[in-house]
Amino acid sequence: MSHTPGTDTNYKKGQIGKSAGLPQGSAGADGSAVAGSESPKFSKRYRRLFIYLSISTALVSLVPLIIMTFINYHQYQKAFRSEMIYPISRYTSNTKKSLEFFLSERKSALTMIINDKSFDELCNHENLSQVLTNMKNSFGGFVDLGVIDSTGSQRSYVGPYKVEGKNYKDQAWFHEVSLREFFISDVFMGYRNFPHFVIAVKKDKGDGDFYILRATIDSEMLNQQLLITGLRPSSDAFLVNREGILQSNSRFYGAVLGKCPIAVPPYSATAEVTELKDEKGQPLILGYAYVEHSPFIFMLLKRPEEVMGNWFRLRNELLGFLIISMLLVVSVVVGGSAIMVNRIRETDVRQAGILHKMEYTNKMASIGRLAAGVAHEINNPLAIINEKAGLLKDFVTIAENFPKKERSIEIIEALIKSVERCSTITHRLLGFAKHMDIETETIHLDSLLKEVLGFLEKEAQYRNIEIKFKVQETIPAIESDRGQLQQVFLNILNNAFAAVDKGGYIEISIGQTDRKWVTLTITDNGCGIPDDYLEHIFEPFFTTKKSGTGLGLSITYGIVEKLGGQISVKSKVGLGTSVIVNLPVMNIQA
Repeated sequence: MSHTPGTDTNYKKGQIGKSAGLPQGSAGADGSAVAGSESPKFSKRYRRLFIYLSISTALVSLVPLIIMTFINYHQYQKAFRSEMIYPISRYTSNTKKSLEFFLSERKSALTMIINDKSFDELCNHENLSQVLTNMKNSFGGFVDLGVIDSTGSQRSYVGPYKVEGKNYKDQAWFHEVSLREFFISDVFMGYRNFPHFVIAVKKDKGDGDFYILRATIDSEMLNQQLLITGLRPSSDAFLVNREGILQSNSRFYGAVLGKCPIAVPPYSATAEVTELKDEKGQPLILGYAYVEHSPFIFMLLKRPEEVMGNWFRLRNELLGFLIISMLLVVSVVVGGSAIMVNRIRETDVRQAGILHKMEYTNKMASIGRLAAGVAHEINNPLAIINEKAGLLKDFVTIAENFPKKERSIEIIEALIKSVERCSTITHRLLGFAKHMDIETETIHLDSLLKEVLGFLEKEAQYRNIEIKFKVQETIPAIESDRGQLQQVFLNILNNAFAAVDKGGYIEISIGQTDRKWVTLTITDNGCGIPDDYLEHIFEPFFTTKKSGTGLGLSITYGIVEKLGGQISVKSKVGLGTSVIVNLPVMNIQA
């Protein structure tokens, strides 16, 4: 573990490499876990590859699909809009023609009568009454007839109202017909006090004088002209004049002569269709047409949802097709990318396992050869020294008057103990260098750790490093492999010694989190580990040291995993590092 300054970090090895759909690690060629397959570096690398493959493939697949769907969307919308506008425009145009014919027919009838009958004949009450009867029977809608002279006085009248003798000189319609030969009025109440409109035609007498034949038309006739078969409750059809006053009853805006809140549309000689919003801000489709030679404007209102119902259904189908297609494409892309990244990762893990085993085997073989040579070269002289020291002790013991006998025996015994200690160390070295399969035995962790510290005792004394032990009472012995645990703890302690300065401390605590697990924590007050380095410390061949293979903690992780345990690291820059090893009380890997 290379200790360098960095940020406050909490890095738990057992929680990494959990990408959905990606493998959670593989065994090395020797059967041990390859630590690098679970490291954050590996996880992020393959996660980035997975995301890149998924996004790039999805974009290539989805972009054309989305573009084509939206092209179709706008084409269908345009087509439906045309189909929506056409029937409104057609009906508005037909109604305009129907109204123009209705008005023209009655105007023509009045023109024919005024040209066929003389002024005196029309002023005759019986003649005028007969004319009204014929008009009602032939055309319908006529309420009364009146003959008005050039002074505005009504000279003759037939109808249900008592308006004979009324003078219309100050009425606007009188001036209009005086100038234009004929006139069609707005709907108004007038003397009759009921909604009606008038059609008046003028006849010159030839001496500058004139008279007018005026007919009152029941405004209900206009409503009948606007009846639309199958008009939905959300639609409306009515007439307005140039000032926006209703000339017929409206479903939306009330009875005749009320004010229509919709602005009067601009003049057009043909039927027009436009979109607008009503006083509540709701969208409306307006078809309108100006009725020629009259003050009337026909208006047809429809709600968009009424005429666009088929389009809304098709739109929903298009969007549903797009969403389902996108989900299907994304599912296939994600699944294919996961399979591909899985295979790449498994290949990399196998390659890392092979390299790991090769390096590990070479290292252990070198250590084994070195240990065997050192043990052979040291054990022989140690055996001679031990024999000679024993013989010397016998001589000193037998001799009765040997000078400083007690002191000499103490020195000889110290020499023999030193020889035994050297022999123990060489045997430990040989045992540590062996690469054996797991052999489970009962182990007391505190005793094992003190045994491992025997290798580092002199360095601790030389550098004045304080070793603290905190062992919880009633810590149970565990079932595990002694040699493997020796290697694990030696690797961790070596890194801790490398991290602390002279006068530092290393604290070793052993506790039991629950009945199935024992936790060992090795904490130093070194410089800590930065986040960038912490992500890679368990990867094979990663090291920040100038020398070394970078296999120490990778091997440590693999051994801990093989023994059924977990290893994690907590580090805070400037304060130190803690390595936490959780080991099962019973070897669950056995």
